[in-house]
Amino acid sequence: MRRRFFSQQSYRKLASAAGASTTRSPPKQPPKASNPQLSFPCLDKREQKTQELSRGHLKSIQSTSLESGPEPSYGFVTTGFHTYKSKKPIFLDYGGHLREYQLAYETWGKLNREKSNLILIHTGLSASSHAKSQPNNTKAGWWEDFIGPGKFIDTDKFFVVCTNVLGGCYGSTGPSSVDPADSERYATRFPILSVNDMVRAQRELVRDEFGVEIVYASVGASMGGMQSLAFAWEFPNEVEKVISISGCARSHPYSIALRHTQRQVLMSDPNWNRGFYYDKIPPHVGMKLAREIATVTYRSGPEWEYRFGRFRADESRPPALCPDFLVETYLDHAGEKFCLEYDANSWLYVSKAMDLFDLGAKHMNAVVQQRQRSQEIHNGGQATLKHEVVPKEPYEEKNKVPQQFSVEESLEDLKRGMRRLANKDVLVVGVESDILFPVWQQREIANVLIENPDNKTGNIEYFELGTDISNYGHDTFLLSLEDIGKPVKSFLES
Repeated sequence: MRRRFFSQQSYRKLASAAGASTTRSPPKQPPKASNPQLSFPCLDKREQKTQELSRGHLKSIQSTSLESGPEPSYGFVTTGFHTYKSKKPIFLDYGGHLREYQLAYETWGKLNREKSNLILIHTGLSASSHAKSQPNNTKAGWWEDFIGPGKFIDTDKFFVVCTNVLGGCYGSTGPSSVDPADSERYATRFPILSVNDMVRAQRELVRDEFGVEIVYASVGASMGGMQSLAFAWEFPNEVEKVISISGCARSHPYSIALRHTQRQVLMSDPNWNRGFYYDKIPPHVGMKLAREIATVTYRSGPEWEYRFGRFRADESRPPALCPDFLVETYLDHAGEKFCLEYDANSWLYVSKAMDLFDLGAKHMNAVVQQRQRSQEIHNGGQATLKHEVVPKEPYEEKNKVPQQFSVEESLEDLKRGMRRLANKDVLVVGVESDILFPVWQQREIANVLIENPDNKTGNIEYFELGTDISNYGHDTFLLSLEDIGKPVKSFLES
């Protein structure tokens, strides 16, 4: 191949002949995009919030979409409650123990001379002990119009006690509490809890604070409905009546899956820092998104159709990827309001306790043995074995679906497990529009107890709210008080 070389003079002649300029050409402008980039005010707001938190301050949340319908009056509670402090260790179902603990509680009404009128109220996942206003906290409680003189739980007749659960963050010992062993916060060194662990702590409070050996009624909704059954399972001779509203006898895979997604979103927030975020920027983004997912499960589609329809927040503006529809702005504000009110680690631990709930015989036998083993290790002067509490490697599937119980075997196992409740007076309330605790789970509780061959004296009542009565979904127990309250009042006072 022949190559031609030009002298500098020859090159200039060629360039001149071609009309080329020896001066440098201006840089090319980038091509103009077909459309402008979208703006993301929701992300800007989130980043601004992180910056404000890093500086140690944050303005109060202003929300308008929550005013478009009735909402539960859960709120951040730091004062106005009593505190029960136990110096005795509590041994836990899944290994480990707490060498001491405390429970926040509030009371209404008066304990009678016979100490026979105490009603124990169990809370849902994110509720405090503040079920009703009282002199030390005059703010409306989450069951404000349900409890009181002449109301559905009548404080003229009953002495009512409500606690913040073990593992919570409104005055009770939980992951945000200080470990007495080293004066540092527990964070994710806190042991895994069960619902039954929670009620065993409550039982100590009832006996130590009030000298009550037999509770008149154990009452709860949602996770509280689980606790009401668990209390009767743990102490069948120490409770007369049991009320479970929108609860279950064992968590269903669908509910477990929903709570799993919430925890995964929360744990994916880099500020979560494997649970060690105290005195730093909290994982407010993960907490906000987890609450939004949870809120979807608390209400029903028909109610949102009625409240929001397909309306957008501002029809005059173009669609956006940030909250745009009214239902989206509702979820956004609900998550924003909640994300700094509840401790993220408590959310993880308490929701996991809900997943683990199962009153079947096989499960309960296993956890009782585990707890006894933890106590034996402690009494022998040994530290709890770490491998019993904290997994070091990802779990591998050992249980395959075909090896699980059949439907019939599973139901029979539940019947055996719930024999301890067979002779109790139990009211079960179900809500047809509930998607988080489907109504068939409440029917299951009632049927298992009614069909139990050991049931000789127990009065089992079942009451169901159809969609013609309430479309509030899982939150019905907080919002349709008249419909829930009538059967409760009748059962308690019969």
